[in-house]
Amino acid sequence: MSLKNRIDQDIKSAMREKRKDDLRTLRAIKSMILLAETEKGAGEGLSEDKEMALLTKAAKQRRESADIYTKEGRQDLADKELVELEVIERYLPEQLDEETLKAELQAIIEQVGAQGPKDMGKVMGVATKKFAGRADGKVVAATVKALLA
Repeated sequence: MSLKNRIDQDIKSAMREKRKDDLRTLRAIKSMILLAETEKGAGEGLSEDKEMALLTKAAKQRRESADIYTKEGRQDLADKELVELEVIERYLPEQLDEETLKAELQAIIEQVGAQGPKDMGKVMGVATKKFAGRADGKVVAATVKALLA
């Protein structure tokens, strides 16, 4: 079942069960999907990679907004963003734990033959494709930097 169909089903159940936070978030995701589908050159439907990219982008936006609101002392708004983030994360693949991430990055480093920090770009190119939606880019970059140092 495509992401759009899953979202539609979940919107219906959220409406029936009167889960306002879920409903707000699901409608936002559906809006993002519809916008992506109607973009120039989008073609017929969205690929799974594009769906994951949309969800990752939405999760990143919520995470950054929550951080900003927390720093500004607006915990009410930060809580709202964190609730939305939880809903979005239901649709993302399970995130990699730190040990698994390190092990897989070490394998990528050996595969591309990276020697030091100057080869970080080579490693990140492969890693971002491999871990799309499964690990935060900032965490991946920090781990690569530590491993290459």
